[in-house]
Order: sequence, then structure tokens, then C-alpha cells
Amino acid sequence: QVQLVESGGGLVQPGGSLRLSCAASGSGFSNYPMGWYLQAPGKQRELVARITTGISGIIKNYADSVKGRFTISRDFAKNTVDLQMNSLKPEDTAVYYCFLDVLLRTYWGQGTQVTVSS
Repeated sequence: QVQLVESGGGLVQPGGSLRLSCAASGSGFSNYPMGWYLQAPGKQRELVARITTGISGIIKNYADSVKGRFTISRDFAKNTVDLQMNSLKPEDTAVYYCFLDVLLRTYWGQGTQVTVSS
């Protein structure tokens, strides 16, 4: 059974930074996508960033709303994925979920709250 454990959420002022981390138990996931979704109150879960490997190397995808502010990184050997969040805005406030896609199944972390407020 795959388990994803997240850490790093919290309260930060607008313009500040946070770093989220996620560790997946088990092994053999280096060829599968990992990343982060967010879910704001009353809204659907939406993709923030995704990282995987392809023929040309590492592929990173970002939501338009976070491009230039957030950076996703991954340690493929340790099965961890991080999200560095800079220049945070109040609209970034949400629960952030780590995910791992293995074939037809998506595994989720428990979620970590990020609150951007003065």
C-alpha cells in the first residue's frame, strides 16, 4: 500500500514563502508522475504542479496561476517531491495535496493547509 506523507504547510504573510514536501513509501515510482493539487474552500481540486520523466528528460507542468512563483522538484531515488512557493498571495490559500499516479490509480496525501494572510 502506497502512502504519501506531506509536511511544510502553515500560515504566511502575502509575499512570503513556504516549502511543501511529500514522501512516498515504497519504491519503483521513478517513472510515474508526482505533484501537487490544491483545493480551496467550496471549490474543486485543481492541479498546481506536476513532475515526471519523458524521453527528453524531466518534464514539469505548472498551473498558469503559479508560473514564475512556484517550483516543483523531485528526488527520484528517495521518492520525494517538493514544492517551493514564493511570492505567495491570499488566493493561494488552500489545502495542498501531494499525488502519485501509478498506471490507472492516483494516490493522495492527507493534505496540508496553506494560509496566506496578513
